[in-house]
Amino acid sequence: MAVSDIDILRSMIKNEMQVSLTTNYGKKQVVLIEPQEKSVSVIIKGVPDNIIVIKADGFNPHKEFFHGSRGENKRADYVIVTDMGKRKFILCIELKVGKAKNAEIIKQLKGAKCLVAYCQKLGQEFWNKNDFLDGYEYRFFAIKNTNKDISMNKLRTRLGKSEIPDRPELMRAILGRHPLRFRELIGKEK
Repeated sequence: MAVSDIDILRSMIKNEMQVSLTTNYGKKQVVLIEPQEKSVSVIIKGVPDNIIVIKADGFNPHKEFFHGSRGENKRADYVIVTDMGKRKFILCIELKVGKAKNAEIIKQLKGAKCLVAYCQKLGQEFWNKNDFLDGYEYRFFAIKNTNKDISMNKLRTRLGKSEIPDRPELMRAILGRHPLRFRELIGKEK
């Protein structure tokens, strides 16, 4: 039996860098907590079974290696990878509790995408799975806690019907702390 991409990621990434799912009324959910301010959290309800939630910004090996002059040592807070059978997704999520500039958030989301690319290469080389993490759709989000007096400069909170936040520059800003639904984040099937 073939090993799934999610199983490989689970074996590749240390447990302390993974976020455990919880259950609420028989449905799975994940609670994302802003690393710098533990009182800020976001709940995503209705997550699928075959999923891994990674604390992408939970470690910092790059500061000793990269200069960081272009933001190459930044990462978003979380990466969620899921294989739902017909559809496969990678969500990069940045939680915001302070003033945020568009350019900085984009760098963090790009850094999370680069982390995934690095993991992809590791899976291909060390797990000998040439198609590891192929065929996944990306989604990029900046989530702002509205209970704080903060602002995100000119971020779009609503996308056009045909717009998909599939690039860091097209990220979707979500305002508020209300529970989010996973299906709403990934969008409707084409």
